[in-house]
Formats: sequence, C-alpha cells, structure tokens
Amino acid sequence: MNDIGKDEDLTKLEIINTGCCHDCGGRCVLKAHVKDGKIIRFETDNDDEPQLRACMRGRAYKQRVYSPERLRYPLRRVGQRGEGLFERISWDEALDEVTKNLRDTKEKFGNSAILFVAGAGNQGMLHGPIPAGLMLNQFGGYTRMWGAPSYEGALFASMATYGTIMTGNVRKDLLNTKLLIMWGWNPASTIWDPGTNLMLAKVKEKGIKIVVIDPIFTDSAAVFANQWIPIRPGTDTAMLLAMAYVIIAEDLHNKEFIEKYTIGFEKYKSYLLGEEDGIAKTPEWAENICLVPANIIRNLARDYAKSKPAALIAGWGPARAAFGEIYSRAANILCVITGNIGIKGGYASGFMRAYYSRERVSSYKKKENVIEQIKKPRPQDNPVDFGAPPREDSLYKLRGGTNPANTRIHYNDYYNAILQGKNGGYPADLKMAYIVASNRLNQYGNINKGIKALNALDFIVVQDQFMTPTAKFADIVLPVNTFMERNDIAVPWLGSPYYIYLNKAIDSLYESKSDLEIARELSKKLGIDPGLLNLEEDQILRILSSPRKDIKSYNKMKKDGYYKVKIDKPFVAFQEQIEDPEHNPFPTLSGKIEIYSEHIAEKHNPLMPPIPKYMTHEEHYDSPKAKKYPLQLITPHNKRRTHSSLQMVPWLKEIESHAVWINPTDASERNIEDKDLVDIFNDRGRIRIPAKVTERIMPGVVCVYQGEWYKPNEEGIDIGGCTNTLTQDGYSPGGAFPLNSNLVEVEFFRKIK
Repeated sequence: MNDIGKDEDLTKLEIINTGCCHDCGGRCVLKAHVKDGKIIRFETDNDDEPQLRACMRGRAYKQRVYSPERLRYPLRRVGQRGEGLFERISWDEALDEVTKNLRDTKEKFGNSAILFVAGAGNQGMLHGPIPAGLMLNQFGGYTRMWGAPSYEGALFASMATYGTIMTGNVRKDLLNTKLLIMWGWNPASTIWDPGTNLMLAKVKEKGIKIVVIDPIFTDSAAVFANQWIPIRPGTDTAMLLAMAYVIIAEDLHNKEFIEKYTIGFEKYKSYLLGEEDGIAKTPEWAENICLVPANIIRNLARDYAKSKPAALIAGWGPARAAFGEIYSRAANILCVITGNIGIKGGYASGFMRAYYSRERVSSYKKKENVIEQIKKPRPQDNPVDFGAPPREDSLYKLRGGTNPANTRIHYNDYYNAILQGKNGGYPADLKMAYIVASNRLNQYGNINKGIKALNALDFIVVQDQFMTPTAKFADIVLPVNTFMERNDIAVPWLGSPYYIYLNKAIDSLYESKSDLEIARELSKKLGIDPGLLNLEEDQILRILSSPRKDIKSYNKMKKDGYYKVKIDKPFVAFQEQIEDPEHNPFPTLSGKIEIYSEHIAEKHNPLMPPIPKYMTHEEHYDSPKAKKYPLQLITPHNKRRTHSSLQMVPWLKEIESHAVWINPTDASERNIEDKDLVDIFNDRGRIRIPAKVTERIMPGVVCVYQGEWYKPNEEGIDIGGCTNTLTQDGYSPGGAFPLNSNLVEVEFFRKIK
C-alpha cells in the first residue's frame, strides 16, 4: 500500500495528523502524507502507548478517497427508482428542489410526514447526520426511528439488569482474570477498539484459558482460543440457563453476593429448576436444543463458577436475533450469580465496557418519564418527539438507553410504517425521506419490502459519497466529502481514553460538500436560523468538545491529531456499588441488580419475560418453516468492510472474497463443491454467490457476511449477495433485530470456471 517510488521527490511532502472514524469501534490515528494537494499514503500511530493503530480498513482509505466511483456533483433522478439513471444539476437546483419538497410536505402533511434516516456511514462529533438533524429541528422536526441494529438487544438487557450501559471493566483488567469466555464476540475482525487484540494476545501469552462460543470458527477463535464450542444459532440462552442450573444445583453460586446486591433470585431459580413449567433447565435439556454436549456445558459451568475471578464477555452477535435481549439478560445474570461483578478480573457482560467513567454512574430511583424531566427543548431536541409519551415497550422509567418517545418507529419496521401509516397503527403518514450517511436499503431487513416502501414515498433525498443501492432510489443525490476533506473530532466507542482530531488533509474533491455546508445552505433557503451551524468548523468543534472535561487541551488535540487521556485508576464497572452499596446503589429502580425486573413485569407481555427464559420463534430451527428452509443463516461482520462502507476499495476486496460458508456435510447433501455458484433463498428473496465449503462452520448453519451491496439482475436475483435480501424486518419486544434469525435453503446453480 506504499505508492512512493524510490526516486520520488519528498521535499514538498506534508504530514497531516488525522484519523479514521467509521462505525467499527476503532477510531484510529491516520497520518496522511500529502504532496501537491494529494494524499500519497497513510501511516498510523507510532507514538506512546496506548497506540491507536489503524487496521487494514483505515490504511486502505486512500483508495476510498480517490475512488473513480465517488459521487462528484449533485444529481436528479431521470429514470425509475432503483435504475440508477440520473442527470447532473447544479447545487442551487438541487437544494431548491429539496427546499421545495420539505416545505410542501410540511404544509400539506405536517413535520411528522418527513422521515429523517440517520446512519453511521459518515461519522464525527460534527459531521454525518448531526447538521441535517439540527437543521430539521429548526424546521419544526421530523419522524425518526429508535433502535440500533448492532446492539439494541444488549442495550435493553443492560438497562433492565443494571440500570446503565457502562457495565464492563477496562480491557487491561482481563490480565487479572482466571478464565475468559468470549461468547459470540470476534474482535480479531471487528476491532472494538485499537487495543483489544493486543490485550487478548497478552491474555493468551499469560496462559489464561480462553473459550470461544460461536457457530463459526472465527479468526478470534483461531488466534486466541484454547477451546472452541460451536453452538446452534439462537439457542445461546438455553446454554446459559443450563450453565446457571449446574452452578445452582451444585451449590456453586455466590449466595452472599446474591443476597446483598440482587433482587429476584428465587423466581429465577424456580424457573431453572422446572418448578414453574415442569422442565428443569439441565445440560441434557440444553444439549437437545443447542447441540453442545451436556458434559461440555457442565464442565464449562463448573470452570466458570470455580475460577475466581472469571470474565464472560457476551458479544452482540447473538443479541442480533429474535429475542436477542433475553440472551443478553441471561449472560448478565450468569455473571451475577457467580459474583463476577465489581471486581478486578471479573466482567458484568452487559452492553459496554470502559477505561474510565466519563460520567459517574449514580443512583436513579425516580419513576417519572425521562422525557418529562426536560422542561424546555434544546437545539438537539426534535420538536416532533418533544413531550411525547413513552412507548409502552420501552424501559422509560430508567435514565439512559434509546429515546422512548412513542413518535418514533423501530429502524427495522419503517417499511411497514411507510406502507401502512396511521391506518396501520403507526404514528405518522410518511411522505418524504431525508437520508444521511445511511445505506438504508442495504443494511436492514427484507430488501424487497424496502423497495416497495421507498417507491411509495413522494420524495427522497440522499446525502452520500457513493451511488449506493439506497441512493439509486433517491430523487436528489447530494455528494458529501470524506474525513480527509473537512475537520471533525472522533469520539471512540466504549469509553476508551482518547479522542481523535480529524484534521482536514486535502480540499474537497469535485463538487462535494461537507454535511455542515449542506445544512447551512439549506437553512438559508428554508429561511430558518442556522444557529450553531452558522459558525466555522473550528468554532463549533470547540463548543461541542468543551463539556468534555477530560480534554485538557483542545489545541494540543488538534495539533497531534489525538488526545490520550491519562487514567489514574483503571475502570472496574460497579466497583463502588459493590464496595459501598449503601452510598452507591445500582442505578436501577430498586437500587439493586435486577435478576427479576419489575419494570418489565408490569408490561404483562409474555414475549418479554421479567427473568430470562428460552423461547422459540417462527424462523427457528424447530419451527414448521424449517421443513422448507432447513438451514439457519447468520450474517456477521467481516474484516474488510464496516457494515456496507468501504465496499468499493479494491485492496480490501483482495483480502476476502464474498461467499456463503457451508459445512461439508450440508454441501455434500446438495451436491455442492467449493467455489460452486449457488443460490441462497427463502420466501423474501434469493441471492447468488460462490460457496465456501469449510469445517469452520457447524452443520445446519450457513454464513453470509453482511454489508455486500445489493445488485439485482433482470430476474430480481441479488447477484451482489446482500444478506438483507433474505433477512426479516420486524423486531423483538425489547428492540433486538432478528438479523441472525432467518431460515434459508441453498442449491447448486453452476460451476465457476
């Protein structure tokens, strides 16, 4: 990836300290080598520890910036939606048309008819969807979604159990554990933060046992694990309950911890022992469900209970499934009954981990609606949401989590909302969509229904850098610049102790504009006060970063391209609650860890049980539909993309070809050989890609990595291989997305020469 020739003159070379801020959790340092106004290569962080070293995605970013497929100027659709036929127009023409449609929609149908679709494809403290959202707030508001496909199930579970999302210990603390269980978590490919894999390597080097539980033999399992336990998708809760059964039946649970810090244990125990439903949740019971041998479940349960301390990190992958929130709750409570919470070397599973607490977790016992606590709307408040009553299925009595306003629509349900509107029980009749930094059609369930929904809208505007499958359905496409062409600040995931300053490295290419510039110009045309947006980038970034007291020097951060926060004391989630519960209760309604959640119980929803229970569903392995579609499809993240971003980077395509992983047993039954072109299909659609016949995936399961772009042929078959051609729309009661809960069949199409 080094394009510098041996004899190239570097006397005019300038090195710009900037970074990468895609939605992989990394947020890494990039140093752009710029000559004559063009980036010629990147290097990454070689400075003091902790080093924020970029992965292959960031190092290949030059090919994204200079991709011949980048959008160069505003476009107006001239063909049918989805055809991708557009004509070039000026910025004035494009913004005038957007302005007219915003005004017309508001006048005829009200602000709730404007659907704002905000994604994570273009991120930062300032850019991405933020300027458009602030502009639309000033315009009177819009309808927005709730729920995040990556983690909504895990977030719900964390709030229900602990009352907060900050539940994990600092990564370095893994060196204090005696056993590490990585459940559905593959950081070797998904990064999480720049230091995770180095720390896992140190854990392995120290001789700490690592167990990976996953339907596929992931790169993380291959590199780090002492033991790989393959598990049938969607049955993780059964195995977690069986482990809890063993721990309780063999008197290995931490009774003192449970008595002092929790509520609801007896109801949970009653369910495990079968007193409630007549079915004891034994390892033998779980084996028939999850296909993990009973002796392996029993041995792992004993090992986890007896290893003092032990860390269970429950990944988000199994939570991206039907009833994914119940899996996450079951994992949380397994940590609870063993007392592995609030101590070094332990881990509370939950939602996120931190290096330090930016905002101290405090007790919160008031039961009023969180929305009602804000008496006066702020610039960041959507007027359509403001003051709205909460959704009944939300944990609205708890501070934190997803905005509970009942004006919002679940991200994986908005196709139904568009098609049915108020007559279908949805909060608005949607007429136009403003889509920013989101390849919406590609990245959510049931693409073919999505096509019908997008075609039903009166007007669609898309801001993006490429002609994505979603952009092809737009009436107006606005070209946006990249990280390298404007200034911003990247806030890392998970409370990591650093910030990245994304210094502008080059001028904007072609006619592309920043999200800020677009919102500023639209505000003027709409006749609304741009407010904060009228300031210069640097002024806005100083204002936005000023509440973050851990940034001691904005100027130093800007100069260096990062700011590494010095940590006095490594963060251990709930250490204060465990050491001094009287003065530091848990931020739940009860002030304790809630094994049984009264807040959930009061909803009286049998599909949202107040203790974690194993449940089946209509696209599970044991459903009647499995007779027609006998294979379970999982759709994880891979190492060469961040969701659908970076799809157009040739270097990254060379790393890993797009194929369906299928076990040799399943392949043989279907007369499929390695590299054959095959069709994967169900009632929602059909995709056609090569087969990768491998023992790295268990029988009965196929894997197609998510993010590949939807590309239908004349027959409507997706030859790009987008997983969401096959996945369900809809969601679980706690908000989990069922993107790993889909039944399919695979059949041979032809040999690839």
